[in-house]
Amino acid sequence: MSLDLETAARAAAAALNAGRGTAADCNTLGWYRALSGDAAGAAALFERALRMNPREVEAMLGLAGLHRSAGRLRDAALQCDAALAVAPDHAEVWLERAYVMAAGGVMDEAKRCYRAVLACSSPPAMTRAAADAGLAAIAARDGEAEAGRHHARAALAGDPGNTAALAALATIELEAGEPQTARDLVEPALARMEAPSPERMELLHALGDACNRLRDPAAAHAAYARAKQDFAAIHAATFAGRPPHRAFIAGIADALAATDVSAWPGIAPPASPPHIFVLGYPRSGNTLLENVLASLPGTAAIEEMPTLREADLAFLTEPAGLARFAQLDDAALATYRSAYWQRAGQALGRDPAGLALVDMDPLKSIRLPLIARLFPAARILLVRRDPRDVVWSCFRTSFALSNAAMDFTTLEGAALHYDALMRLTELALAKLPMAVLEVPYHRMVQDFDAMTREVCAFAGLAWSEDLRRFDRTARERGVSTASARQVRRGLFDGTRQWEPYAAYLEPVMPILAPWIEKLGYAS
Repeated sequence: MSLDLETAARAAAAALNAGRGTAADCNTLGWYRALSGDAAGAAALFERALRMNPREVEAMLGLAGLHRSAGRLRDAALQCDAALAVAPDHAEVWLERAYVMAAGGVMDEAKRCYRAVLACSSPPAMTRAAADAGLAAIAARDGEAEAGRHHARAALAGDPGNTAALAALATIELEAGEPQTARDLVEPALARMEAPSPERMELLHALGDACNRLRDPAAAHAAYARAKQDFAAIHAATFAGRPPHRAFIAGIADALAATDVSAWPGIAPPASPPHIFVLGYPRSGNTLLENVLASLPGTAAIEEMPTLREADLAFLTEPAGLARFAQLDDAALATYRSAYWQRAGQALGRDPAGLALVDMDPLKSIRLPLIARLFPAARILLVRRDPRDVVWSCFRTSFALSNAAMDFTTLEGAALHYDALMRLTELALAKLPMAVLEVPYHRMVQDFDAMTREVCAFAGLAWSEDLRRFDRTARERGVSTASARQVRRGLFDGTRQWEPYAAYLEPVMPILAPWIEKLGYAS
């Protein structure tokens, strides 16, 4: 924080205390409070500025940043849109909107917003560099090496210490098979970064990936562990006092165990065209299967969107909710089905009628009781993978902010979260009327045609050689999950990646061992 801002903040506070402060004074003190870590105080000042002047763009921008940091992406986007309605050529607002879209995985819109920054008249040099860095990061994720290098170099020309540009270049070098070059890019920058920050976290993940490729598991584990510690520290205030996400899952399992489902109708004949849920657990191969199915003509896929939000809020947020859901009549259920299809259409950007709909979201396994009753004709594909690979991958992967992501900041937390969701899943499989096919990840990558033929026969889809071109599908439609790079590379056998890290997994083996045995990965 600069001394100039501190001085300006003191002057603004004095003016406000004396009763002669302006909206600009509120903004100045608000930014000071935000940078000092006082999010609540900053928000109050920005809101005060807007009461003084409802068209105060800086206040809207400040609130957008605070909302984004707290994971309230819809509120952040609304503040950006309000600011742009007042100042459509405001580069910093376009940049903030790009950050919001990227945080939500809406990468095409993030790219458009970054480009809008560059198209603004005379954007500040650091803002322009940040937009170039954002475009570099998206290009690196999408395998567009030439564009990524172009934007990364432009960013570094304007801001030599831009960590997002460095991370993008490191990713490009990793994709090009040059992990040592990637490591050499990020280590000097990390040596200059003393405090937890999103920027340091991003570089630490890049370092971990480089060390993993260099077969240096000790250095890779150390980098991933530091990155996760940074994630936990950055978001500690947001999650202070909240129970872990695994406790929420365990509560749903307890409620399901106590719920009488005997009056629920059985499994219905498959719809035509089919309605398919791809579930399982994060990092199990869900994104791979989603893009495989999305390669078929007449198929549309939704990627990790809250399509069941209305039912979630009504029935999964308090202990008695599932019991109330179990007693709903058909008219009440129709309301929640309608809300689902409306959200599905919004996610697709078109009416899903007449399309084979694939709704992919591994954590929708938590919603199996809702899915079973609302959509008895749906076909559920439950992707399974070696629990050790899953838990290790959740620990090493950089996830967007979510309740579950906080559980993944330690290996123990990830293992306990996995155990909680597997317990709920097994209970749902035993108790609920559902048409389910388990899809082992290793069979998808080692016996692709046979496994996908089995999937298509179960789901009511016609198998086609188009399924083999899922990498092209992923490039064309874009992938916003953490699996983007892997899926874009084509068929890749990611089994047994946990083995170099067996020593670090040893403390959580008592948690994972029953699932390793149950799912057939003990030998």
